[in-house]
Amino acid sequence: MQGLFKKAKADLEGLLDTDSHANPPPAYQQAYSHIPKAPSDINRPILPLRGMSQDEPDKISEPTATDILRYRYHHGTNLGSIFVIERWLHNSRFPDPADGSSELACVKSWVDKIGVEETRKKFEDAWANAVTDADIQWLANEAKATTIRLPIGYFDLDPDFAENTPFAPYKKVYVNAWPSICHLISRLNAHSIGTLIDLHALPGGANAGEHSGTNSGTAQFWAVEDNRSLGVRCAEFLAEQVQGLDGVAGIQLVNEADWESERLYEWYDECIDTISTIDNTIPVIISDGWNLNKAVEYSLKKNHAYPDKPTAPVIIDTHYYWAFSGEDKSKSPQQVVKDVDTKLRELDAKEGSVIDRGAVQVIVGEYSCVLSEDSWEKRGDAQKEDLVKQFGNAQTKRWQLRAGGAFFWTWKMDWYPGGEWGFAAQTSNKALIPPQNSTIPTSLIPSLVSKADHRRDERMYHAVNQHVAYWNHLTPNTPCEHWRYEYGWKVGYYDAQAFFTGKDGVNGGNKIGNLEIWVLKRIRDSGFKGNFVWEFEQGVRRGVEDFFGIVGIA
Repeated sequence: MQGLFKKAKADLEGLLDTDSHANPPPAYQQAYSHIPKAPSDINRPILPLRGMSQDEPDKISEPTATDILRYRYHHGTNLGSIFVIERWLHNSRFPDPADGSSELACVKSWVDKIGVEETRKKFEDAWANAVTDADIQWLANEAKATTIRLPIGYFDLDPDFAENTPFAPYKKVYVNAWPSICHLISRLNAHSIGTLIDLHALPGGANAGEHSGTNSGTAQFWAVEDNRSLGVRCAEFLAEQVQGLDGVAGIQLVNEADWESERLYEWYDECIDTISTIDNTIPVIISDGWNLNKAVEYSLKKNHAYPDKPTAPVIIDTHYYWAFSGEDKSKSPQQVVKDVDTKLRELDAKEGSVIDRGAVQVIVGEYSCVLSEDSWEKRGDAQKEDLVKQFGNAQTKRWQLRAGGAFFWTWKMDWYPGGEWGFAAQTSNKALIPPQNSTIPTSLIPSLVSKADHRRDERMYHAVNQHVAYWNHLTPNTPCEHWRYEYGWKVGYYDAQAFFTGKDGVNGGNKIGNLEIWVLKRIRDSGFKGNFVWEFEQGVRRGVEDFFGIVGIA
């Protein structure tokens, strides 16, 4: 923040014309017109608005149901091994005997045994019955989930994508995979649950794991141009197909890209450009490739307030597990619990000023309550059940503080409810704590909104006067455009209220969890340009903060 103030001070002191007054542009007077204009002197600019002609038309309007679904905090789970099979989760999906543990091994084994048509029926039955109506009601009412992460494969999209891949002989098995996915998304959306579509399996494999679709043991996606091109076509397909499909929270391009994958960010650029040409509003999620610092720097550049052409917002997906590395195995459960608070520090000093440096938003796409046996042997006299609960509590608390959402691995498996791997098990034993806002009874929301309405002007006057007093003290006799701050405050306050109230089938009680990219969106929507857009940005942030403070959401 200190850097922002220094920059703003320099910008202020660089303005020369201080003799006349001007009125806010029509954009301020018209957009988001339901916002009451406070009858205060702060409404008018104190000094001339240099650069006013740079402002573009204001496109700010009330948040839509889709906005709320995409930008609220995502508390949820991965669906699991349904559309991309992993044998350790669903051994029952394989015939006996069967070689291999991947989707390809499964479909090949069944086709060899019963033929393509019967395999298609078997797979379609598994997809249709993976999530029951009772499951969805539990997810919404008991788990308080807002969103699921849905792993799928390229073979689940257009059957023609399987041509010239190992899935080519089996593409008829998947002719109804995408319609099945869309049906599940719609069913979830009917209960106010969004879906993050995760392109978990890319042709050739973005990593060497079986969850890339095969048991090849190699990542052949990055170095093969045909695979890379097909990956872009998958992104294009998804962008086109989800237009008009309610309930899609975002498109994830790849799951767990290998460390330093060849031309990773070049491929991201191509996919993001392709999606943005079709729909520049849908969040695009990228894998950090196990290098969060590098992904943060890329995101800050990509999420620039003023791109050369309309660009979809970019969110980073990072994963946290403490059961596999030698370093983590050497830790006791108590040490691991303390270690949780060290995560996501890559975001320190990178948030809070989109105008200065761009926006960065991170979600935790996978985490669990699993530790290695080496770790459990170091727990001393403590009860394992207590430590599992502490571990889950620490993670959900940390993710809610620093991330835009988190998805447990995983929900569905043969050995449901899944122990330390299971979202159902860890929700039931209260290891996974839903966000505070999601536990507010629906019946209380109207009274809390009324309270916020009653205190709105008081909080606005306090915020704006505080802002003006600070800058009058820091940079006396220099021009400012404080009306931008007041407008930003009003926009932020009413945005927060819209999320909290809910809209068009999206339940209330939501918090703007993906705040950095929401602020980015609002800056772009405002059409504001010039040296004082930072005032609008800081006003938006303060308005959001003030609303949630009144209704008691941290």
